Amino acid sequence: MTPLDALAIFATGLAAGTINTVVGSGSLITFPTLLALGYPAVLANVSNNIGLVPGSVSGVVGYRRELIGQRGRILRLAIASLAGGIVGALLLLSRPGLFRQVVPVLILVACALVIFQPRLTRRLGGRHGEDSSRIGALLMAGVLVTGIYGGYFGAAQGVILITLLAIFLEDDLQRLNGTKNVLALLVNGVATIVFLVRNAPVNWAVVGIIAAGSIVGGQLGATVGRRLPGPALRTLIIVVGLTAATVLMVR
Repeated sequence: MTPLDALAIFATGLAAGTINTVVGSGSLITFPTLLALGYPAVLANVSNNIGLVPGSVSGVVGYRRELIGQRGRILRLAIASLAGGIVGALLLLSRPGLFRQVVPVLILVACALVIFQPRLTRRLGGRHGEDSSRIGALLMAGVLVTGIYGGYFGAAQGVILITLLAIFLEDDLQRLNGTKNVLALLVNGVATIVFLVRNAPVNWAVVGIIAAGSIVGGQLGATVGRRLPGPALRTLIIVVGLTAATVLMVR
């Protein structure tokens, strides 16, 4: 690794940590950079995932005020995220090409859901009392599937997560973004454990440099993201999601 390569990896790690905290899809910066520098795909994916975990921790700390009063909700959803992250990580190691065609479609669906989220939330609003168990089950299923995807690859995991949360939960979008950061951290964290246990290919120099950049980016993202009003954050989610889907389709 040359000094220029290290600088590029640090810069993309910083950008990814910032973007992941605000909305998600930071891996669309770091992962292609590692590929362009000549790292094999699975090694790049695993190293990227592990390296971004400290940045996720940084982002959660930055959103700690928005997490007040959400302990019960997060504990319930954490079960689905952890289970999904384990399954996704195992799938990556056994079937690395499985989701290549599906991922852009999932992101486009998530973007459509973001666009129509206020209308969907209003339609569900009157049912939160009478059908709360069904709505809760649908949310858990969505978080589980998103966790599988996140453990497998993870780009735009945040876009999908915050969309699901905004549709099924009646709460401020910034508070839901804090929840999203915690769930994404759990997915990436448990996937990291699976990778280590299964001796997945890792470049620890790359991990360390991405981690350093993403920690700084996590704090920067929290500072910027927490100041965005709901409509602006929703617009940013749509733009990032559409960009993510486009990049994945042309790769």
